[in-house]
Amino acid sequence: MAFDVAGHYDRFMGRFSAPLAHLTVERLAPAPGTRVLDVGCGPGALTSELVARLGAGAVAAVDPSPGFVAAAATRLPGVDVRQAGAQALPFADGEFDLVLAQLVVAFVPDPVAGLREMARVGGRVAASFWDFGGQRSPLELFWRAVRDLDPSHPGEAGWAGGTRGDLARMFRAAGLAPVVDDELTVSAAYSGFEEWWRTYELGIGPVGDFVAALDAEQREALRHRCAELVPADGFEVEATAWFVVSS
Repeated sequence: MAFDVAGHYDRFMGRFSAPLAHLTVERLAPAPGTRVLDVGCGPGALTSELVARLGAGAVAAVDPSPGFVAAAATRLPGVDVRQAGAQALPFADGEFDLVLAQLVVAFVPDPVAGLREMARVGGRVAASFWDFGGQRSPLELFWRAVRDLDPSHPGEAGWAGGTRGDLARMFRAAGLAPVVDDELTVSAAYSGFEEWWRTYELGIGPVGDFVAALDAEQREALRHRCAELVPADGFEVEATAWFVVSS
C-alpha cells in the first residue's frame, strides 16, 4: 500500500486533506503557546496549518513513512518531524497540549492502542476519518463504479473509524472522553473526468493497490463505468469526515 510519494499523494488526497486540515485547526482554535503533535502527518497538510497558527517551534509531527517524513521536514523547516507510528510515539508523557490524527486511525494496526498512546503524550486528542460507511468519502464515486461492476466488493465501508459513532467508541475504549463528536465537510475541484481518473492511477493507498491489480480489460471496464458517473467537464467532489475531540 503506497502512501509515501508526496507529490502523488498531494494530487490524489491532498486536495481534500488540506481543506480538512484548515477546518480542523479552525475548529480546535489552539491558543498561542499550545504545544501540538501531528500523528500520521503525511507530507504535512495538517502540520502546515498548525505551523501557520502556532509557529514551527510549537509543532512536532510523526509518520511511519520515510518518504513522508522527508517531505514534511523539507516543506516545514523548524518542525520536529520524526519517523514513528501511532502506537510507539518517541515523546515523553504529557509533552504536548494537543495531539491530532487526521485520516489516520484506520491505518494504525491497533487504533485503540494508538489513541491511548496519543493520550499518553498529550492532553486533548483530536482525530478524524472519512465517512465511508455513509458513502460520503472523497472516493465514493470510484467505489460506486466498482460495486456496479462487482456488487460483492465491500469497497472501504468497513474501515475502522469510518462509520457513524465508530470513532467516538474507539476514543472511549482508549479511556478518552469525547466532548466533540461531529463531522466536517470539504470539497475539491476537478477540471473534468480525465483529471479525476488520473489521480486513481497514481498508486496511492488501497485504491491504488486495487487499480494496479486489475488486468487491462478490467481496468478499461472500470474506467468506462467511472466515466458514466463522473462529469466530463469541471465539477466538485464533496467529502465528509467524522471528527472527535477528547476532553
